[in-house]
Formats: sequence, structure tokens, C-alpha cells
Amino acid sequence: MTTYDAVVVGARAAGAATARLLARSGLSVLLVDRCRYGTDTLSTHALMLGGVLQLHRWGLREQVIAAGTPPVRQATFRYDGQVVVVPIKASYGVDALYAPRRTVLDPILVDAAEAAGAEVRFGVAVAEVDRDRCGRATGVSGRTLEGEEFRAGARIVIGADGFRSTVAARVGAPVERAGTGVGATTYGYWPGLDVGGYEWNFRPDAASGVIPTNDGLTCVFASATARRIGRGGPVPLLDILGETDADLADRLASTPPPATRTFTGVRGYLRRSWGPGWALVGDAGYFKDPLSAHGLTDALRDAELLAGAVVSVLRDGAEEREALAGFQAKRDALSGAMFDVIDEIAGHRWTGAEIGALLMRLNAAMSDEVDALAELAPQAATGHSSAGTACG
Repeated sequence: MTTYDAVVVGARAAGAATARLLARSGLSVLLVDRCRYGTDTLSTHALMLGGVLQLHRWGLREQVIAAGTPPVRQATFRYDGQVVVVPIKASYGVDALYAPRRTVLDPILVDAAEAAGAEVRFGVAVAEVDRDRCGRATGVSGRTLEGEEFRAGARIVIGADGFRSTVAARVGAPVERAGTGVGATTYGYWPGLDVGGYEWNFRPDAASGVIPTNDGLTCVFASATARRIGRGGPVPLLDILGETDADLADRLASTPPPATRTFTGVRGYLRRSWGPGWALVGDAGYFKDPLSAHGLTDALRDAELLAGAVVSVLRDGAEEREALAGFQAKRDALSGAMFDVIDEIAGHRWTGAEIGALLMRLNAAMSDEVDALAELAPQAATGHSSAGTACG
């Protein structure tokens, strides 16, 4: 069994970004995922300003652009009889937003982690977090897709394996703050739509939007209560579009509906995200409704916050409890206001007259987050101690 400084479980946005930052700081890192390299996953795709800023700071934004991801230079909001167009103003070196497909973004982050020195293995299903007699996490074990036993030791185990996190379950990470609102979302991809950027439409129990992404496709989504979305598909999608953006619904009606994907809803939560020898990042530790379109941005944010804490412990000798508790405190401070307002919006408990004020609160929370990210110091590279080859 090989022992690493850190084993990161989950090679999506949060996990791959965390692995990259750790490896660049000189730690030996193993990044594993049960899926294969480059596979798709449920996603709204949209990166907000904080997420694009992170990619810019890490030198990865140009790869997203080179993949043909269209720039988004305005966002349009329709609610309570109003149409509000908000241009994207240049800020901290970022002059546009982007919404890459996960088949684009995730491989960019995985390749960057590998280039930084992380060992990357796909097709590994982690089933257990190994512990010592004192209960401290010491590594992970499971099986490969070929059925071979797998085990790796670690000074710290990081769960970045989503809202159904195996790592969180095995370490017993408690939910410290739970939301009350649950929405469901169904979406599909339409080719050839002429849209002017992100579009968000809100009516009581009927929200929708369009998000331009790669390959000339536009992600068109609808969100409502689970009762209304049901099993999802084109019928509730087009029905809700008809209520929220009749012009768009008419344009889509002449085109055969594509295959759709549906997220039936999960209550938002903030989990305790650290313990002896373990930590959680991304949706494993903090989840909010996809109607916020902020999950990817927060995943990249928290990757850097956690990586900084882990490096301070494993490389610089800081006290683990203090450093990891500090990571969660920063995450929670940046997430609190946003968590509250997203919970209200996701629950579809608002009226047309109320949604405008909720969107203003959400915008204020996003602005605070961007300012906090801009203040983070660049993380210097100091070499690495291991390397590997991504499987596919």
C-alpha cells in the first residue's frame, strides 16, 4: 500500500482543483474517481464571476476559452413584469463569464492536477475510509472497475465525492445547517439558439433560464417544486417555459425536444467538513439548489480555502484542528448569506413581488465572495513528489 500526503476522492471540479493546489505546494497527492476520464455529469454549467476569477488566477481560463466556450457578457432577468439586463463589468481581470460543459471543465482541472504532480486514477470506487485505533482517518479502500482490491494510505483523506458522499457517510460528518426549501430541475440542450447571454426567468413555482455552452448548444432549464416537475422531461420543461418566457417557448416548439436530464431535488446543507485526518470539499460538504447556478463557483472557491489549510498543516506544521476549523469557518462565513437566500428561492415560496428583493440579496452575497477571492494570495509552486498518468 502506497501512502500519500493526501488522497482526494472525487475528480470533478472541487476534487481536481484541490488536488492541483495541493500538488503545486509540494505534497504527494492521489486523486481517484469511480467514473472514467471526461464523462459528463448533472450540471448547470454556469460559472459566476468568482468561478471565472479562480480559473483566471490559476492560469486555466484560457483553456476554457480555447475549447470554444462562448463568452457571456450580460445576464437578463425577467420577473414581476420587468426585464432587467445586467452587463458583465470587467472586474479583477475578468470581463466575461463562461459556462463550459463538464466534459470540458473537469478534464481541464484533472489534467492541471496531473501536470502539477498529482497521481490520477479513474475507475476506482472507494467504499471505506480506513481508521486507526483512535478513529483517525488513515486512508481509503475499495475496488477498481476490474474488481481488484484497492487501498491507499494518507495523512489526510479529502472527500470531494458529491452530495451522496461516501467519505462523509463513512466518517459520520453531521449536517450542521439544513435548508428547508427543495426545488426540482429538468433541462436539455438545444442547438442554434440565438441568446444574448445568461437568461433567468421567475414566476411563482415556475423558473427557467438559458445558459450558452460548448458546441453551439444552449442549456435550457426549468425549475419548480418537485410536485410540478415530476419525473421531468420535455412536457414540464416546455410548460414552464411557456409561463416564464413565451417567446423562447415558441421558438423551441418548432424544434424536436432533445433528451432531457432531471434533478429531483435535495435540501441544501452545510456539513461539518473536517475531523481527525479527513476533510470535505464541494457538494460533499456544502450543497445548495442548482437554481442558484453557483455550485461550480463555490467548488472552486472552497478548493482553494481547503488546500491552503491542508498545506499549512502537512507542509508548514500548523495545528490540524485549528487549520481545518479555520477552513470551515471561512467557508461558512462566505456561504451563510447566500445559503439563506438560495434556500428561499429554491423553495419557490416567493411571490412575483418578492423575487426581486431576493435576487438583490443574492447579488450582494456574490459580490462579497468575489472581493474575498480577489484578496487570496497566489499559491506558490514548490515542486512535487509524485506523478501519475490519467486513466481513460
